Amino acid sequence: MNIERFVEHLVPATVVAFLAVCGAAAQQAPVKERPIPQIVKKDGRYALMVDGAPFLMLGAQAHNSSGWPEMLPKVWPAIEYLHANTLEIPVYWEQIEAHQGQFDFSVVDTIITQAREHHVRLDLLWFGTWKNGSQHYMPEWMKADPAKYFHLIDKNGRPADSPSPFCTASQELDIRAFTAFMRHLKAFDTQRTVIIVQVENESGTWGSTRDYSPVAQKLFEAPVPAEVLKAMGKPAGAPVNWTDAFGVEAEVNFHAWAVAAYVGKVAAAGKAVYPLPLYANAALRDPMRPGAPGSYEAGGPTDNVIPIWKIAAPAIDIVSPDIYMNDPVAYLKVLELYHRDDNPLFVPETSGSASVSRFFFSALGLEAIGFSPFGLDYSGVPSVPPAPSPAGGPGPAAAAAAPPSSPQDQFAPTAQNYRLIGPMMRDVARLNFEGKLQAIAEDAATPNQTLHFGAWNATISYGGGRGGRGATPTPNPNPTGQALVAQLGDNRFLVAGYSCRVDFRPVTADKHRQFMRAEEGTYENGVFKFVRILNGDETDNGLNLRAEPIALRVSLGVY
Repeated sequence: MNIERFVEHLVPATVVAFLAVCGAAAQQAPVKERPIPQIVKKDGRYALMVDGAPFLMLGAQAHNSSGWPEMLPKVWPAIEYLHANTLEIPVYWEQIEAHQGQFDFSVVDTIITQAREHHVRLDLLWFGTWKNGSQHYMPEWMKADPAKYFHLIDKNGRPADSPSPFCTASQELDIRAFTAFMRHLKAFDTQRTVIIVQVENESGTWGSTRDYSPVAQKLFEAPVPAEVLKAMGKPAGAPVNWTDAFGVEAEVNFHAWAVAAYVGKVAAAGKAVYPLPLYANAALRDPMRPGAPGSYEAGGPTDNVIPIWKIAAPAIDIVSPDIYMNDPVAYLKVLELYHRDDNPLFVPETSGSASVSRFFFSALGLEAIGFSPFGLDYSGVPSVPPAPSPAGGPGPAAAAAAPPSSPQDQFAPTAQNYRLIGPMMRDVARLNFEGKLQAIAEDAATPNQTLHFGAWNATISYGGGRGGRGATPTPNPNPTGQALVAQLGDNRFLVAGYSCRVDFRPVTADKHRQFMRAEEGTYENGVFKFVRILNGDETDNGLNLRAEPIALRVSLGVY
């Protein structure tokens, strides 16, 4: 007797029919497709929406040559150690189109598949026409024909090591390749493992302020497009050329317009087939002492030409700073310059050093949607260091055996940040999008900082020392303190960070604060898990956040 007849003997025919209908419906019901990630703006604030909710990218960028299958075993252990939720890794034009018109996305598929296995999202970096101002990732068959795929001409009439933004032959092929890449992502990555894509890399030019070729010179002497004049705050009126309009900044602005228009067309073509968020990154000029044109990479979205990029490349959702500055004043200034009403703050590339890692909190305080230090994989070491212990750091034996310059030591500051924020990432992203979160990093010149939350002020002092009532913290030997405070209700707050003390004071002068309840806990799968109540000398003089990252939920009252 076959199974169908056996079931019919056991169950009434109506039930069998009902089960058959349900089974057929289940087989035919389509699997709900995850929403495409997008950048959303509300009330002047931005969020990167992933799976329909705000997402904070805790990123790590692999080395430039780590986007090959043989290198990936040295990437994933580092991502795990760091507690990163997003890997930034290159996709090379020369890799996917080694032969003209023949696209091979097998390596891209390998990266995506392995990212899913490691439960990590991806930010794929398109190394196309530009990489650090040069054309070195173009396919070999293009580099072998510089007459057709020509370089820009410098002021001395010589070709520079940089592609010309007026080379339509190169642009057309970049458009074709990038469009094929985005079309393949749409078809292959229905799980939305890839959440954002970088278009080119630090596009622009070193060593020449602009292209001086005959075609470029003709356009430079022609009237400036009206939309550029408007974007740069110049009055409308009779047509003027670039020199008349911008004086000493004419060549920088002209080259920014040329490069942005080129990149914008590549981005628009790719977004037309798959509208993932797209961004362009900038090699920066010094925000405090910019220097004369020619002293920094020209053409990319440096702070002085962001408006030009916005109107020339509207398909680019974000222009982002690559920050390699140790000076706190300069670093914070860059964050402020790229945190604009028309631009969400995203730091896709920065140093992972201890002196810089604290600025992750500064970026959060400016509503950053993501942060990603560069070079955080093990490709530069002979073998992969030991896997992290379940607690989130290297095992005791590995830590004892590791030399001072081991990757774990170099990665530890970023790992500490991500270990704290990772489990509460969705809450942090949502609270930031709602305007309820503030975060800061220690400033060596300012021992106390105050954050304002309506009826309450949160005061942060650095050092995290413990003492009785009236005691003051011992200053940190190095400025490593970081604090995050988010308002959960009228008198309820989330507090997280380390190496500092957080206290609250009512704005009303004749009132005194009291901690109604101070809960220490951990986040698991996005849910706060209570561990213990803090009280007595642990809260009398504020909340002491020591070197080990900690999360607290507190409720306040007055008397």
